[in-house]
Amino acid sequence: MNKPDAGPMARRARGIPLAAAITILATTTPLTTMAAEADPMVARGRYLVQIAGCNDCHTPDYMFTAGAVDEGLWLTGSSLGWNGPWGTTYPPNLRLTVQGMTEEQWLVFARTPRRPPMPWFALRDMSDEDVRAIYRYAKHAGPVGQPAPAALPPGVEPAGPVFRAPTPPPAK
Repeated sequence: MNKPDAGPMARRARGIPLAAAITILATTTPLTTMAAEADPMVARGRYLVQIAGCNDCHTPDYMFTAGAVDEGLWLTGSSLGWNGPWGTTYPPNLRLTVQGMTEEQWLVFARTPRRPPMPWFALRDMSDEDVRAIYRYAKHAGPVGQPAPAALPPGVEPAGPVFRAPTPPPAK
């Protein structure tokens, strides 16, 4: 025995709970993460962070392990200082830094001259799209870790481990 057709309105109403469930799942499960990872700008930023040397300083132990550091620690800063005539600088936790910035603010921040050894001029010379991709990757990775120690002025001895750079010879 065939049941009578309830009509198009009833058929659409039966689909609403399923659509609602899919929407809820998509916003509360790893599907959201998968969608973000599918963003070509996030993927591009990950690639740039990996090959442009960002991790060398901004990821603890990255250089010492030839890059064998869990990606969950990428860009979380370091307490290893860089000491030279400029004082001592510490690579900041970029994942915390970007959380309070817009992409436009990041473009300015990333290209602002910094004390050594930060090669800020490399970011200055990158395309806006590449600098934005680094921002999107760091933002997507999320806030993890602690802020790096504050920079120290010349003549103040750092308490922890540092790379020491010699004073360069005078310019001729």
